[in-house]
Amino acid sequence: MKSFINKSKLIFFTLFLLGLIVSILGVFILPERFFYDTAVLIEDKHNEIGLIGSYPFTIWFYHITGLKNLHFAIIGALQYSVVIYILYKIGIPKRFQIVNVKNVLVYLSFIILAVFLCMPSKEFINFLYLSIIVFILQKNIIFYKKIIFCLLLVFFFGIFFRPYFILVAVLTPILFLINKVKLNNKKTAIFFYGLLVTIMMSLSYGFLKGEFMSQSSREYINNIRDGGKATNSVIVSPVDTNKWYGETVGIMYGFFSVNLPLNSFKHIFKPQIIMFIFWQLLMLLILLIRYDKTLKKGTYKNTSLWVFNMVFSYFMIQGVFEPDLGSAIRHKMGVFPLIYFILYYDSFR
Repeated sequence: MKSFINKSKLIFFTLFLLGLIVSILGVFILPERFFYDTAVLIEDKHNEIGLIGSYPFTIWFYHITGLKNLHFAIIGALQYSVVIYILYKIGIPKRFQIVNVKNVLVYLSFIILAVFLCMPSKEFINFLYLSIIVFILQKNIIFYKKIIFCLLLVFFFGIFFRPYFILVAVLTPILFLINKVKLNNKKTAIFFYGLLVTIMMSLSYGFLKGEFMSQSSREYINNIRDGGKATNSVIVSPVDTNKWYGETVGIMYGFFSVNLPLNSFKHIFKPQIIMFIFWQLLMLLILLIRYDKTLKKGTYKNTSLWVFNMVFSYFMIQGVFEPDLGSAIRHKMGVFPLIYFILYYDSFR
């Protein structure tokens, strides 16, 4: 067993070193479109700095920490080192050196993390905040107190940083209730009813506010950058989303585009998109296999089941707001502490 642990650590730190190199060199080799947000976060030309909202808070974070004054290569090295240290504290999986589908997925994730953290990024804050939830779940605290506190943390994150996390906090316990119902195929049911609830939330929002959720997020962003360089893997609903049936189709289309992106294989000559597709399909496959095993353990004090529900809630909400596949992968890196935790939950107990 000791040799397994040592080999696992060796692979873990080797991946860290490889990712560290990418995080340092990324600023010199990545296309310009990877850095569109950085000018806003660093220069703050419109004086958006504040504590409420993802852009204002991130601008404040890089200002107050002094990171905005550093070269991107240094920022990348610092940020990547921090997130890998967090993963190290969560735990190094047993048999991490064995080349299997799950481990390969995580190997790739280390590199993708480095790509998206080689610059000032909202995902760095996202990663830091959600890692708190993992550490709480690992504490020896009364089970339901932990769950309630974690849901409140997610809800609060939605209030001050990204509003869609409010929807995640609402949808997660709903999925848990669905888990408790006797159904023939719970994996299919969880996505069917979860998407149904997501659609109902968006339609309710639209009737109250005058526009549906995808219109004020995905459609708004894509209209702004229509024809721009960042639209290679853009997600456009096949039906206009200004009607209730269009929003329904749009959310379903968005969900499958970011979680089962078979329609993106049209970008066969764009290797970075193909890599993202491969990673996404691999991750969904492994998560569904792990989810099936978790369901067999029942719902009573099942920590991993709650985290699965949180992650799947996030995937469903992505169907509402994600403007393109690249953004969808980047945002999944922001919730990677949760994904890492449930992939290796049995190793971390």
